[in-house]
Amino acid sequence: MSSASGAMTGLRVIDLTRVLGGPFCTQILADHGADVIKVEPPAGDEVRDWGPPFHEEDAAYFVGINRNKRSIGLDLASEGGRAVLMKLLESADVLIENFKPGNGASATTCCARNFQNSCTAGFPALAAMARAAAIPVTTRSSRR
Repeated sequence: MSSASGAMTGLRVIDLTRVLGGPFCTQILADHGADVIKVEPPAGDEVRDWGPPFHEEDAAYFVGINRNKRSIGLDLASEGGRAVLMKLLESADVLIENFKPGNGASATTCCARNFQNSCTAGFPALAAMARAAAIPVTTRSSRR
């Protein structure tokens, strides 16, 4: 996590994203000072192995797209993993996820009830989510 201040300093973001679009979105927030907590599966994000080139044991791609973020491994299919996620969300301002349509819907529904405002970035109509991966961004105007 970056110690530099920026326009997003003081904002806590829970990052449930994968591959490119979502991680790039949260990278920009982290680069501008947001406290981004990336939630990965217990085995780690799939792009950790996308190399060469590698930096130590992680793909350079993974290191670059996840800079300035903290990370935690959680099994969201388990009750314990979901409980930890819900605890993280208590202090979060923003939740960003980009699950494939049909995957992760229960996690999104479960998490979204903690937030007041929601929008789907990148698509004008929710119907498009059924045809392509999108980046739902869920926020709340103030912490509880």
